[in-house]
Amino acid sequence: MAEPLPPTRPRFPGSGLAKGLAVTLRTMTKKTVTEQYPDAQPDLPPRTRGVIGLFEENCTVCMLCARECPDWCIYIDSHKETVPPAAPGGRERSRNVLDRFAIDFSLCMYCGICIEVCPFDALFWSPEFEYAETDIRDLTHEREKLREWMWTVPAPPALDAGAEEPKEIAAARKTAEKLAATQAEPQEGTS
Repeated sequence: MAEPLPPTRPRFPGSGLAKGLAVTLRTMTKKTVTEQYPDAQPDLPPRTRGVIGLFEENCTVCMLCARECPDWCIYIDSHKETVPPAAPGGRERSRNVLDRFAIDFSLCMYCGICIEVCPFDALFWSPEFEYAETDIRDLTHEREKLREWMWTVPAPPALDAGAEEPKEIAAARKTAEKLAATQAEPQEGTS
């Protein structure tokens, strides 16, 4: 057998209207939080994912970013160039030279895998987000455009004050101190 329903309160005529007006009056007295976007730029969080910038000098054309991209939206073309030996009697070396680096932002899903897998820190997130186009074909940004986005990449955050010194810096400092000590010894003995 079904249980009886709980008793309902009697409704007064116009009580719903009064509640609605009370909500409206409360909202009217509060300060608005809407930002007038084109006139005032929004304050973005420091790790905002806007557009990807290319630091071309660090790119070795290893193709990791293009291979790992789940959308296949990174296009890279290169050629090999022979470099003369650095020292006499050395052998010639070959290196890859970047011809084309493009990202199709109409396909990109902003996952950041390309930035994470780049072993040479050639790709960075820029907080810029105003790159809309009227034609979808214009959303493929070539390396010149990606290089321009690098100027908007924020500096990396500073290390914590109580953090341990990186091993690389500690090793370099110790080596520099040893070198300075060995150079100072002969000068002290000759005087």
